[in-house]
Amino acid sequence: MDKSPDAFRTISEVAEDLDLPQHVLRFWETRFNQIKPMKRGGGRRYYRPQDVELIKGIRHMLYDQGYTIKGVQKLLRENGNHLLVAIGNGDMAAVEAISQRRQADQVPLTPAAQPRSMDDELVGQPRVKPSRRFFGLGK
Repeated sequence: MDKSPDAFRTISEVAEDLDLPQHVLRFWETRFNQIKPMKRGGGRRYYRPQDVELIKGIRHMLYDQGYTIKGVQKLLRENGNHLLVAIGNGDMAAVEAISQRRQADQVPLTPAAQPRSMDDELVGQPRVKPSRRFFGLGK
């Protein structure tokens, strides 16, 4: 008998569904603090449906897209769980909407944060003569 889509899954069920070893899921829990299965007596893990979708997204990015763990952590930090859950669901419309929202939210660089010309990167004489007072040498 199949479980309801809203039912919680054990680690063995998730591992089998996603073709992952159980130790990989336990390892990912240490690397991605967004994966938080419920733990019952004896430490048995129960994954909620949203946990499973997040894990599907993480698996896709690591195994299919070639991301590193740090790369996926950065995606989660910048976009939250929503992007990877949408990827896990295969909801490309949601992925596109999240990407567009992310681009719209990006603030243009302030003049101080703009890339500088190569002249500013050259080592040599300072553009302004340093104050002697700064170095404690005089006025």
